[in-house]
Amino acid sequence: MSKKVILFTLQTFSSTGGIQKMTRTLGHSLYQLSQNINWNFELWSAYDKPDDLMPQYLPASAFKGFGVNRVGFVLKAISRSVKPDIIILSHINLAVIGLFIKLVNPKCKVWVIAHGIEVWRPLSLVKEYLLKRCDKVVCVSNFTRGQMIVRHNLNPAICDVLNNAIDPFMKLPANFQKPKYLLARYKLNPTQPVIFTLTRLASTEQYKGYEHVIRAVSKIKSSYPDIKYILAGKYDNEEEDRINKLIVQHDVASQVILTGFIEEPELSDHFLLADMFVLPSKKEGFGIVFIEALACGLPVICGNADGSIDAIRNGELGKAINTDDPAQLYKCITEFLESPLTPAKRENLQKKCLMYFNETDYMNKLHLLLNE
Repeated sequence: MSKKVILFTLQTFSSTGGIQKMTRTLGHSLYQLSQNINWNFELWSAYDKPDDLMPQYLPASAFKGFGVNRVGFVLKAISRSVKPDIIILSHINLAVIGLFIKLVNPKCKVWVIAHGIEVWRPLSLVKEYLLKRCDKVVCVSNFTRGQMIVRHNLNPAICDVLNNAIDPFMKLPANFQKPKYLLARYKLNPTQPVIFTLTRLASTEQYKGYEHVIRAVSKIKSSYPDIKYILAGKYDNEEEDRINKLIVQHDVASQVILTGFIEEPELSDHFLLADMFVLPSKKEGFGIVFIEALACGLPVICGNADGSIDAIRNGELGKAINTDDPAQLYKCITEFLESPLTPAKRENLQKKCLMYFNETDYMNKLHLLLNE
């Protein structure tokens, strides 16, 4: 029997971040799945406008963007004329929508996606009530699942893990040569070792650990004087000042390159440019950027106390370190530098990553969840 599924999102196409990327892939997978099993699927976005849609993910007929009309989004969502069988909330901040739909349509199954820090802390009464009333909590990592059970006393039976997948439209390399245009842009030669970090550089989120990488580079440069650390991502003025002070303090002005925001079409090429990806963060719900790096054949160093562990398959695909131990980070980076990356190693790493984090398997797991 045909069923109707609606994915409610805050923002999917008009901005780029980990949750937005995850939601795009989820939307594409649910749409493809709905075509295969003859279900009806729509994605509703509170902040995207209709023309923000990226049509490769789903057709306009399956998308409703409300833009600035957020009141309209809420009213339409809770309208008695809208009777989905399953709704999926892409973020806990959509709790009110879920509760109202459950009120007007008690038979509707309500799911909520649990990512990371947004649910690893005390929640408002409305959000806590939603978690107690929802039918399924889809957690992006085992770490987040554990947090939901311990912090919010949820029934483990409703908490399922669905690891993120590689965006099906991400440009993946077929060869593993360092892009010449980026070598020229950053004034590098192909044999220079390059450490790469890509993250949001925000003064309000000082848990990503790139300051530890800056300190490590200050020690490593005596053995590898031509080493470069490319630190990429959008930053605010306050964080830019803090990073520049760290660069001066640790005497690495010649080693650190701050790029700012990297456009999506250049993302894979930046992974190709580097010899390792390092993000010793403490609060990653999963870390889509880790599997993006791995899908480009780039080795990963991450923290060992959050959802990053799922992205590297508990050490099979990368190295996890204690982010509070500078010696571990230094040792791990040095070990990678002592065993230079080759195209063959990169290709093997890419194949392993795609074996675990491909969209086909992601869709199959979604199908199982929908049929439970």
